[in-house]
Amino acid sequence: MLRREHRAPRGPTTVTLALPSITSRRHPLVQACRDARGGGPDEPLLLDGWHLLVDAVAAGLAVDAVAVNMDPPGDAEARALDGLIDGGAHVVHVTDDILQAISPVRTSSGVVALARRPVLALDAVFAPAPALVVVAVDVQDPGNVGALVRTAEAAGATGFVAAGVSADPLGWKALRASMGSAFRLAMGRTADTAAFIADARARGHQIVAMAPRGGRLPEDVDLRAATCLLVGGEGPGLAPALVAAADQVLTLPMAAPVESLNVAVAGALVVYAAAAQRRARA
Repeated sequence: MLRREHRAPRGPTTVTLALPSITSRRHPLVQACRDARGGGPDEPLLLDGWHLLVDAVAAGLAVDAVAVNMDPPGDAEARALDGLIDGGAHVVHVTDDILQAISPVRTSSGVVALARRPVLALDAVFAPAPALVVVAVDVQDPGNVGALVRTAEAAGATGFVAAGVSADPLGWKALRASMGSAFRLAMGRTADTAAFIADARARGHQIVAMAPRGGRLPEDVDLRAATCLLVGGEGPGLAPALVAAADQVLTLPMAAPVESLNVAVAGALVVYAAAAQRRARA
């Protein structure tokens, strides 16, 4: 727990009153948080909310700075903050207006942190066998990318790949949508979708593409084998060349006049269909 020898037993505002304070919007930490909103390979992760902070600590991410304007709401949050303080993280108290300046959301839950960006390794998504890798191709909405990451973990997929011009799965919007799954699920990122597919096929994985029409039902395709599931971006979906080159094409049945589903919803339905097949075999 928080180091009691430095303050009275924890109660409302006990922690925040004991921390050093930031009161100026010109403080370097404020600017660092604003810069992190844009994401990018050289920017740290921007974590907004106690849930993300606790999950990041549990996953072993290096958290360098934390800004709080309220006491940790529970024991798990207090333990996480304790560990960060003991580990030398820069933990400060901020006023409401400063928190509003550094938080990327309209109403912050009381804490914003900066963590070091983990390295995304493509090789890791293929283990253990038989792999089930969700590949988001040109999915540009970070909320959809985060939802796909969350679903992939929940359904037992081995990994997730953001391919092409997909949104950064470690951007703050995607992180909020994935609710910590991005810290636990093996993930990779590649701009060259074709090269990734070639590598996956060379490793013995079948390539399964989703298309709005013309494909087979998920239950009619064996998804128990090592599989890379390609889901396309909002609007156009997968490029025709990717669909044509796939080993299998899946289409979800839809009653007229509906012609398409949200990419995160469609991906979830197929990933869970694959999980059901794998459980049945087990």
